Amino acid sequence: MRAGEMKSLRVAVLGLSMAVGATAGPARAFDPGAGVTKEFGPFALFKFGFSAYKDGRKDEAVEAYRYAAEKGHTGSRWALANMYAYGDGVAENDLEAFKIYSEIAQQGVEPGSEDTGYFVNALISLAGYYRRGIPDTPVGSDLSQARQLYFQAASTFGVAEAQFQLARMLLSGEGGSVNVQQAKKWLNRARKNGHAGAMGVFGNVIFQEGQTARGLAYMTAALDQCSPKDRPWLQAMQEQAFSLATEDDRRVAITMSQNMHLQSDDD
Repeated sequence: MRAGEMKSLRVAVLGLSMAVGATAGPARAFDPGAGVTKEFGPFALFKFGFSAYKDGRKDEAVEAYRYAAEKGHTGSRWALANMYAYGDGVAENDLEAFKIYSEIAQQGVEPGSEDTGYFVNALISLAGYYRRGIPDTPVGSDLSQARQLYFQAASTFGVAEAQFQLARMLLSGEGGSVNVQQAKKWLNRARKNGHAGAMGVFGNVIFQEGQTARGLAYMTAALDQCSPKDRPWLQAMQEQAFSLATEDDRRVAITMSQNMHLQSDDD
């Protein structure tokens, strides 16, 4: 799964923020001086893997994660799946990543447990795979399954990215019927959870419904608060709406946008 396609699907998981995008390297045994072997417990292996990853020894990290994953350590499975998904320290292999994310999802989790973040990340990653399918593999596009996985992550765990992606599917009719009202509900929840893209799309929806100034205000505020990766499509959407609005609506929208914040409770 390429980084450009999964741009927002990774969530913060127990404080582990692993940057991805390196080239693969040959596997080698653990550094004997490190004092960690495959006979160690899963958490010790996970800690070794994380330390090796941060130090750039990704081949050692992969080996440690594999040993820990075999011992049932969910965090190591998650880390290994991400490395396969992004071709980070191993050859990119979406099918292998899909299998590991599926294992994490199938084992389930109790909300609030230490494995919750890994589980939710697996759900969102699987939804992305089902939404697109994986070429030249048995995993085809299944939009209904993708929508269901996004719904689970959005409703049970309140994840903003899942809420946003679910809303997009509801707006376009992917995996089921179009439901604009439900989409607006999820966009609002995602916006209040800090999702700038959701704020912009919500603004675009109500702009098209006739709330010109207010809709343009949301799009403008989203553009001011978004991350660099979301700026191109948000800017194109905002500029199109801006060109269609009257001069009066533009002035009102700019004033309104200055008082709009992602986590505001104002509807």
